[in-house]
Amino acid sequence: MRTIEDAEDESNLRKPFLRRGVWYTMQEKGSRGSSLSGAARILRSGSGSVSVSVLLCVLIVALGPIQFGFACGYSSPTEDDIISDLGLSLSQYSIFGSLVNVGAMIGAILSGHMAEYIGRKGSLMIAAVPNVIGWLAISFAKDSLFLYIGRLLGGFGVGVISYVVPVYIAEISPQNMRGTLGSVNQLSVTMGVLLAYLFGLFVSWRILAILGSLPCLILILGLFFIPESPRWLAKMNLRKEVEASLNVLRGFDTDISHEVNEIKTSVASTSERTMIRFAELKQKRYWFPLMVGVGLLMLRQLSGINGVLFYSTTIFENAGISSSDVATVGVGAIQVLATGAPTWLPDKAGRKLLLIVSSSAMTLSLLFVAIAFYMESSASEDSKLYSIMGILSVVGVVALVVAFSVGMGPVPWVIVSEIFPANIKGLAGSMATLANWSTTWAITLTANLLLDWSAGGTFTIYAVVAACTVVFVILFVPETKGRTLEEIQSSFE
Repeated sequence: MRTIEDAEDESNLRKPFLRRGVWYTMQEKGSRGSSLSGAARILRSGSGSVSVSVLLCVLIVALGPIQFGFACGYSSPTEDDIISDLGLSLSQYSIFGSLVNVGAMIGAILSGHMAEYIGRKGSLMIAAVPNVIGWLAISFAKDSLFLYIGRLLGGFGVGVISYVVPVYIAEISPQNMRGTLGSVNQLSVTMGVLLAYLFGLFVSWRILAILGSLPCLILILGLFFIPESPRWLAKMNLRKEVEASLNVLRGFDTDISHEVNEIKTSVASTSERTMIRFAELKQKRYWFPLMVGVGLLMLRQLSGINGVLFYSTTIFENAGISSSDVATVGVGAIQVLATGAPTWLPDKAGRKLLLIVSSSAMTLSLLFVAIAFYMESSASEDSKLYSIMGILSVVGVVALVVAFSVGMGPVPWVIVSEIFPANIKGLAGSMATLANWSTTWAITLTANLLLDWSAGGTFTIYAVVAACTVVFVILFVPETKGRTLEEIQSSFE
């Protein structure tokens, strides 16, 4: 195994070049790319490559976002049964639904520092354990207290997972596949939501809570079989471990010297100042990416998407849909398909264009739903207009979910994992994730109450926020497609 010093000596000789869509090095020229001898392990895509090891790592850590989505979807199919079994009021259940976000805020505060000091794998391990305990507390709850405690514990894990998983995926992915693999995070969230909706049709809320613990139980086992992020290992000055990690991720027949040099240069540029004061955040290289990250994560939540997902059954009941639970499962399935189908778009169309298209479509969808609810409220329940408006409101909600899934769902987390400079990654990551979950808490706490006040008014408010998101993306969000993490972060200086 080559050391970092050997890689430096050979760097000029082994600089990679592109031929027919495959990366070669000078030493491989004439052998027609000996690195392709590991064809069974390397999957090529454009000018990037993804080894089976990277795919397995992504699939294992994606169990965390699946649990994250399960927690979001859990409160929709279980609302009536939990209220009935435990004698809760609507406001008590709204508190239960929103407490996952309070726990997530606590996890978010710690997530960045945990990821920096104990590593990406260690953070995920710590996040998974309280998640499992939280689901068990909900399953065996006899009153609201255990429900609240379980929801808080699960939320803590969700807060850590929501930041650490995108960062880990970004740091292990080849540059030209980072957007595609990063989108797996949001795809996993939608799969978790769908599983909660689907299983909620057939099992009691207590059994559903036990099922919610399974992804993190499997994640705990899987973490023992995947490598740590090479960038974090480099920051910890674990040079041999950096090379070992990259060899596993890229394939043992792949030349890693160029990537080793890039990572070493990036770490060296920030090693002199690994900590900064809050006062130093006024420098553009710090405040601008922080503003972009915090702004995107807050705006995506203020558009009301989690209110729609948490209380979709109630929304469909307000729309006059008799089979509201089935309709909710349908929305969950559509969200998975809409998120999964275009996972390649961030690396092809670009992050910024996707955000503009997505937020614009969300604005129109929200306005459509608001108008449908306004017209429905003015019609009698036995009229034809009432039935038509109910159907149209469901169509608008489906369009909203699709529009969100294409861009505003996966892309903000991809960008957040890319833009923060290494020496503020922990602080900035915690601040951005805290902003996300604080906003989510406010939306989920108020959504049920706002819908009870006026469904049309609620969706009008969300539409205004979505329109503001379009303006924010156009003015401030940079394009990060096709650039290394080091290039992106240096561009803010």
